Amino acid sequence: MRPPSPRIPHLPPLPATADLVVVGAGIVGLAHALEAHARGHSVLVVERDPRPDGASARRSGHVAVTTQDAATLSCALASRERWLKLGREAGFWVKDTGAVVVARSADELAVLDDLVAARDGDAQLLDAAQASERARVAAGDVVGGAFLPLDLRIEPRDALRALAASLDARPRADVAWSTTALTFEAGTGRTLVRTSRGEVVARRVLVAVGPDLDRFFPGDIARAGLRPDVRQVLQVAAPGRAHDPAGPAVLGGTSLLRDAATAHSPALADVRERLRTNAPELLDAGVHLAITPHGDTLLLGEARRTDADRREDAGLDRDPERSEAADALLLREAETLLGRPVEVRRRWSVPDLAVPRPRRGPFAGTPFVVTDPTPGVTTVTVADGLGTTTALGLAAKVVDGLL
Repeated sequence: MRPPSPRIPHLPPLPATADLVVVGAGIVGLAHALEAHARGHSVLVVERDPRPDGASARRSGHVAVTTQDAATLSCALASRERWLKLGREAGFWVKDTGAVVVARSADELAVLDDLVAARDGDAQLLDAAQASERARVAAGDVVGGAFLPLDLRIEPRDALRALAASLDARPRADVAWSTTALTFEAGTGRTLVRTSRGEVVARRVLVAVGPDLDRFFPGDIARAGLRPDVRQVLQVAAPGRAHDPAGPAVLGGTSLLRDAATAHSPALADVRERLRTNAPELLDAGVHLAITPHGDTLLLGEARRTDADRREDAGLDRDPERSEAADALLLREAETLLGRPVEVRRRWSVPDLAVPRPRRGPFAGTPFVVTDPTPGVTTVTVADGLGTTTALGLAAKVVDGLL
C-alpha cells in the first residue's frame, strides 16, 4: 500500500471577481467585510494563516467601551451593539460583564471620580469594599474603584472563527484561509489581486493587516506616524474559589494612563508623578494591568520591553526577545492586587502599533489610520490595541466612502 499523500488538502477556487477584497481576517478585516456585504456588495477575505492567529486573536477579548472618548467612543458604542447582535446571529459567546477599575491610591480614585462625572450614568463610583467584592481581589490597600457597565467580554478566537464562518456561509461572500495576497495591480476602475491561489479582480481592495502593513507598503507605517510595539501577556491559573469565568474585566490603576477618557482629569498628572517617583519601572515597561477570566485561567496584560531591553534589541529582526523584566513586573502587580501568588501557564506576545495623537486628517485624535497608498487600495489600521473595541463601529464610516 502507498503511504498517504503529504499534500495539503484541496482548497476550493477563489471567485474570479469581487466588489471588495479584504486582506486580513482579524477583527478589522472581518468588520469591513461584514459591513460591505450587509450593504449588498460581494466580498472576498484572504488570510495567510489557516485560522485566526493575529493580534486580534491574541488579545483578552475585553471590549473597553467606557474609557474611550470623542470619535473613538462613538465607534466603541456602535461596536458594542454590533458585537451583541453578531453574537446572537453567529452563535459565539459575548457577555455584558462590565469592567471594574480598582483604585489603590487617592489620586487614582480622583481620576475615576472625574470619569464617572463625565460619563453621566454610564460609570459608577465604588467604595473600597464594593470594588474589592466586584473585582474579587484582596481588599489590601484598595481605596475604591469604578464599575463600567457598558464594557463587554468575548472569547476572541472563538468569535473570529464564528464571524468568518458566518460570512463564508452567505451568498456572494468567501473567506479564504491559507491564502497569501501577493501584489495589487491597478487598472481602469478595477484592481487585479494576485494571491498564492490565483488572481481576483476587485472593485476595491482593503488591507487590514495591522503591524504587517509594511510587508505590502514599506514605509507607510513610518509615514503615518505609527510606531511598532510588542505587548506581553501572561496566562495564569485562576486563584481558586474567587474565580468567576464570566466575571468582569478587572483593571489596575496603571490602565488610567493610557485611556483617552481619563486624559481630561487634572488628577492624572498626580498619578503619573507618583509612579515616576515611587515605581518608575512600571512606566518604563508600560505596564497597564488588566485581569480577564478565561475558563479556569486568568489573562494578565499588558507590558512591553523596557528601555534597557530595547537598547539591547537594536538591530535585531521584527521579533525581538521577550522581556523577562516586563513579565516579572506584570506578575508582581497582578499578585499584589489578587493578594496571592499565581502559577504561570503560558506566555505570549501581541504585535501592535502605537499612533501619536493628535495629528491631522479626518481621524485626528483617534487610533485609526486610513490611507490610500495606490489607486484602488485602502489600508485601515487600528492602533493601541483597540481593534476589538472599535472596529465594528469604524467599518461603517470607512465603507461609506469606499464603495
